[in-house]
Amino acid sequence: MVDQVFSGTIIKTNKENPFTAKASLIRYWNKHISNNLPKPPFLVSKASPLNAIDLAKLTKLASSQNSLSSHIESFCSLANLFCFFDEDSSKPEDVAGKHDQDADFAVYSSKSFSSYGTSRLGGADSFKNYSDGLNMPNESFKKYSRESNGHKEGFSSYAKDANVATDNFTNYGAGATGGSGQFTTYQERVNVPNLRFSTYDSDGNNHKLTFSSYGSETNSGSQTFLSYGKRGNAVPTEFSSYSDNSNTIGSTFTGYGELGNAPNDSFKAYGDSGNDPHNNFKNYGLAANAGVDTFSSYRDSANVGDDSFQSYARDANSGKVNFANYGKTFNVGNDTFKEYGKGATGSTTVGFKLYGLDRSFKDYAKKGVTFAGYSNSSSSSKEMEVDDNGISVKRWVEPGKFFRESMLKQGNVMVMPDIRDKMPRRSFLPRGVLSKLPFSTSRLSELREIFQAPENSSMERVIINALAECERPPSLGETKRCVGSIEDMIDFATLVLGHNVVVRTTQNVEGSKQEIMIGKVRGINGGKVTKSVSCHQSLYPYLLYYCHSVPKVRVYEAEILDVKSKDKINHGVAICHIDTSAWSPGHGAFVALGSSPGQIEVCHWIFENDMTWTIAD
Repeated sequence: MVDQVFSGTIIKTNKENPFTAKASLIRYWNKHISNNLPKPPFLVSKASPLNAIDLAKLTKLASSQNSLSSHIESFCSLANLFCFFDEDSSKPEDVAGKHDQDADFAVYSSKSFSSYGTSRLGGADSFKNYSDGLNMPNESFKKYSRESNGHKEGFSSYAKDANVATDNFTNYGAGATGGSGQFTTYQERVNVPNLRFSTYDSDGNNHKLTFSSYGSETNSGSQTFLSYGKRGNAVPTEFSSYSDNSNTIGSTFTGYGELGNAPNDSFKAYGDSGNDPHNNFKNYGLAANAGVDTFSSYRDSANVGDDSFQSYARDANSGKVNFANYGKTFNVGNDTFKEYGKGATGSTTVGFKLYGLDRSFKDYAKKGVTFAGYSNSSSSSKEMEVDDNGISVKRWVEPGKFFRESMLKQGNVMVMPDIRDKMPRRSFLPRGVLSKLPFSTSRLSELREIFQAPENSSMERVIINALAECERPPSLGETKRCVGSIEDMIDFATLVLGHNVVVRTTQNVEGSKQEIMIGKVRGINGGKVTKSVSCHQSLYPYLLYYCHSVPKVRVYEAEILDVKSKDKINHGVAICHIDTSAWSPGHGAFVALGSSPGQIEVCHWIFENDMTWTIAD
């Protein structure tokens, strides 16, 4: 038995076989980190569980792409990876048949509603807290509510906090007359949403659809609206706070509203404050008659991102389009309008008000287009939004997510946000296996084969999103690296900080989403301004971290106490960013704290399974 001490706790572990992945890691740690501080169990526990025999076998298999792919299920199981396959048993259970009664699906999960509610007359179905908190919900709503009359559908808190959510709405509401479909807080805080709305509301007649807080705070997902509302008659659609605060979201609207008669679509706060959103409107409103589209605060305060409007409203008759506060990004994006409004007839009008920088208009209709307040730069902070009644309201930021440095004083009471890690449990790969696997968008076909990820599958989306984030050029002054082994993480941390380093994280998740009291506080490196390396998880089959250098910070350790009993319930690690001058004016920290870039410092807790490296005291 070997004794190790960490934070006053003695941990007894069996002596490792010297040929295991973990034993190799320990030797690497001792060689490259110069101090004799205890090795942190929270990080060492993420090392590969492979024993010596399995490690040797998988290292050999990894040398051949085809060999590893043919053993992928064993590889995923033995190495503790996150894998799923489209043909496995995760297919949703069918809830088939024609239903004449109202249905209430509360706390329900992973079902197939094929042809459900077809030709239904009146009534309402409610999906509340459906598939909430599941790891990989998979739902199918094919031909749902097809040719119904006056039927209402409500999706409230649908697939909330899920990890990889896959939903398929094919021929949903096709030919429906009247009624409405409402998606409220749909797929909120989902890690990788994968939604398909194919010929949704096609041939519908005045079937109103509302997407409110849709995909809010999601990470790296995609939504596809194919032939949505095609040939619809007076089909109003409203997207409110769609993909708000999302990270690398991608939406495709192909043939949306095509050949429609008097469609009325509203995109309000769509992609607001998102990080690198990508939206494609192809043949949107093509040959529509008297269509009205409104883009209000679309992609406002987003970071970079690009939108493509190809043949948008082409050959339309008497259409009206309004872009208000469109693309007021804090980092310049790239938008392309190709054949926009070309061939339109009647009194088609297009207005661009307070439109941002770096847009391309090709073959654009010269008549009936107005540009008011077209901007060369974007500097305004969007702290307020406007509700349906025209009243300004403050955008919601989770309480306690950001706070001032002055709050870290003994005796202060504050709210702690939800710091729980919602990603699936995985392990790092040993460097010997990792080095033999491709990791590049240029080798995506190989990765698809290895992890059995067909095109347009959820697994392919997981892989593409992680690669995109890792291949993104660093921001000004940033040094970054994605690491899939602890050895690689050690290399990056010591490259930035030197070899005398220590890594910390918050001890547990106690205190999440409740008031806490601050106990004793200790500033790392004497509370001096220093630099650190912060590492955050990315979703990928094996454990992958996005690590980056963070200059000009102060790092603190703080006892977290129960407000009533004053008992210690957690040992928190917080980081305070001293220089915020390069941050977005619309950053959630400034919304929550009421300031602007460069005017204040901003602090936050290190969440579960995230970590920060600093020079050892």
